[in-house]
Amino acid sequence: MKVSSLTSVALIAVATAAGAEPSLERGEYLVEGPAACGNCHSPMGPEGPVPDMHLGGRLVEETPVYTAIAPNITPAARVADWSDDELGRSIREGLRPDGSVIGPPMPIVLYRGLSDDDLQSMVMYLRQVPAVENDPGESRYDIPLPPSYGPPVETVSAPERAATVEYGAYLAGPVAHCIECHSPMGPQGPMSDTQTGAGGFEFHGPWGTVVSPNITSGEEGIAKYSDADLKAMITQGVRPDGERMSLPMPYASYAKMTEDDLDAVIAYLRSLPALPTGGTEG
Repeated sequence: MKVSSLTSVALIAVATAAGAEPSLERGEYLVEGPAACGNCHSPMGPEGPVPDMHLGGRLVEETPVYTAIAPNITPAARVADWSDDELGRSIREGLRPDGSVIGPPMPIVLYRGLSDDDLQSMVMYLRQVPAVENDPGESRYDIPLPPSYGPPVETVSAPERAATVEYGAYLAGPVAHCIECHSPMGPQGPMSDTQTGAGGFEFHGPWGTVVSPNITSGEEGIAKYSDADLKAMITQGVRPDGERMSLPMPYASYAKMTEDDLDAVIAYLRSLPALPTGGTEG
């Protein structure tokens, strides 16, 4: 395995200056909690993740124009030969070491906003997760992919960790990418720039077809729910009337979020301008 000591030193220096430092504990919290990496990178059955295959890769989406495979990201896979720099760049910039571009639905545009210390923490954690021997195959795209998702990311700092709208925007955006899954799909992908949180994104999988609901602040969104209602829906998948909600929302991962982080996300959702629903709720 190649290891980039320069990256580690540089990122720790930046993080320390900002009052934070990359850590294995933080990486575990992000990967297994709000970032919910296993929701795409772990094999799924009708009831959720397949046991003993965590982060082992799977078919995520198959359409007439592409087949998206989330790769195995455990130490048993090819990422073991990537440096920390290369693995971090693949997450935040969507570029493999050979320069090829990672295609959708990996939310690279949002991941570009991951802070340096959070990114390094995630890399640290992924390096020591249990190895899973599994080859899910390769993605295929019959549509043109961009040469890149933007210029190289130099450095990013996260807002202060607190139950604020600002930090909630960071969690719901670059970390958990709620605003991508809960925005309608347009010709160029999720319309999270113009229809943030309006719902209408279709998910197809072993659970059937599910359409993400509106999570903006209006009556068609979350206005009718209390904060306690929203927390139960996010972390338990249970609506106020007791009805169970469907996958692929990663309730088990979100159940690991701290109370302050949940409060921050809800504060941010309450701040979203009310929009009409972009699709029919599943």
